Amino acid sequence: MAGKVFFSVSMSLDGFIAPESSEELMGQQWMELQRWVFPLRFFRENLKLGEGGKEGRDNDIVRETFERTGASVMGKRMFDAGEQMWPEEAPFHTPVFVVTHEKRDPWERPGGTTFHFVNDGIETALDQAREAAGDRDVRIAGGGATVLEYVNAGLVDEFSIALSPVLFGSGIRLFEGVDASRVALEQVRAEPSPRVTHLTYAVRER
Repeated sequence: MAGKVFFSVSMSLDGFIAPESSEELMGQQWMELQRWVFPLRFFRENLKLGEGGKEGRDNDIVRETFERTGASVMGKRMFDAGEQMWPEEAPFHTPVFVVTHEKRDPWERPGGTTFHFVNDGIETALDQAREAAGDRDVRIAGGGATVLEYVNAGLVDEFSIALSPVLFGSGIRLFEGVDASRVALEQVRAEPSPRVTHLTYAVRER
């Protein structure tokens, strides 16, 4: 049985998931938004940042998200930023399908991550990701524009938001341009932690 298609993001209290400029991706606002994840044991081990780290429900959620993912899909903007920032052993450890107009051979990294470049749209990328994932889930990794394309196309089954107590004021809004006439949500779970509130929704066609 095919798995779900989902996305999982950190979001500021005023609805932003990233700064407007990719040059600001490691800036102060973005670091504050992601502050909850950096000390976690699973995150540190996955990025080879050293042993130790915080355990507990936040750590479990990050690990569970990783373990359910059999393949990922991302847009070119996210890939371009990540290509510069990710370590040599990229943190996905699964096939990743990049939606792009660029024609490029697959890029294999140590540790099981191979980036495949898909030139004919989001549905083709998702079909390839589903095949690669088998019975595990496909994660729409980002960025915001790519997530929104999949939501508006009715291709997302579920999503989770780590709602962080941070205000951005401007940047990339998660649901800027969403086709609200097509999308209905059903709350699945809400879990507060000392650092963020984890919200999970099932997506239904309105």
